[in-house]
Amino acid sequence: LLIKTCHRRGAFAMGGMAAFIPSKDARRNEWVLNKVRTDKELEAKNGHDGTWIAHPGLADTVLEVFDKVLGNRSNQLEVLREEDAGITAEQLLEPCSGERTEEGMRANIRVAVQYIEAWISGNGCVPIYGLMEDAATAEISRTSIWQWIHHGKTLSDGQLVTKPMFRRMLNEEMLVIQQELGEQRFSAGRFTQAAALMEKITTQDELIDFLTLPGYQLLA
Repeated sequence: LLIKTCHRRGAFAMGGMAAFIPSKDARRNEWVLNKVRTDKELEAKNGHDGTWIAHPGLADTVLEVFDKVLGNRSNQLEVLREEDAGITAEQLLEPCSGERTEEGMRANIRVAVQYIEAWISGNGCVPIYGLMEDAATAEISRTSIWQWIHHGKTLSDGQLVTKPMFRRMLNEEMLVIQQELGEQRFSAGRFTQAAALMEKITTQDELIDFLTLPGYQLLA
């Protein structure tokens, strides 16, 4: 749909962000590059004109993929995707399917807290668990949990997602973050303030538009 919409208007269609970060571990780095290569091959073959990467270490791999597909062309505006089945507004607005797991909820908490801590410390682009994260990741993480609480959703194991459950998990995952980063980094950071902001915006009755709005009050 993106390619069809953009090319019909003569606009370039950009592929999605490759958020992976190259690794110093050879086996891990090979996995990262293969993963990125596979994703970008699909984008190029589908008709995208270019794409995004989060780290310059991925540039050579991605350029090779697009150069192979585009050849001497600078874009693929001639690819109109007119044979594609139509997509309705109702389909775009359908809730996502899939499991809501405790593991996923805990991961959302850890990622959001670490990103918020970096953001209020003046860093808006942060490597977390091998991915380059920005505010969008934290927004998705905290908003997902807010929605689960607000709409009375359950996890895949039957646990009802509530404010007390979230607060308990937040406290537990703060200990995990402390263990992962080490006492020195944790104590020198602003994780307590980040967790307090995460707790506030995730449990309040009205969903705040952007976590950065209250975050501005905490900027170092």
